[in-house]
Amino acid sequence: MMNETVATIMKTEVYTVNPTNTLADVFGLMKEHKIHHVPVIENNKLVGIITTYDMLKSNHKHDELASVNANEIMTKKVATLEPSSKIGTAAEVFLEHRFHGLPVVNENHEVVGMVTTHDVLSYEFRKEYPHNPW
Repeated sequence: MMNETVATIMKTEVYTVNPTNTLADVFGLMKEHKIHHVPVIENNKLVGIITTYDMLKSNHKHDELASVNANEIMTKKVATLEPSSKIGTAAEVFLEHRFHGLPVVNENHEVVGMVTTHDVLSYEFRKEYPHNPW
């Protein structure tokens, strides 16, 4: 049932920042695009990720965000998937680690997509209820 690849459900339009972007930049991306996970890229390679939880636990006030760089709060040890990973694998990682989004990287560790718990839920819902407009 979840044997299709994450490439079939991942979002390929991924909004990223580099390590020297400010938290104000990250916050702006999150707010503008209504996202909760922002991969941090350096030389086209994934070096970290910032989530809304990371922003919250950093305890920086809104007026401080412009003076703090992404690399100061980003998670450096990032769990990832490959495009050929199964949707079931993504679900297992989400459940086991309580993650809500994972970058999808190619063999060169370049981000090619993002998959979230919402993507997995939508996939399963559409399989069960193919005629539902949601």
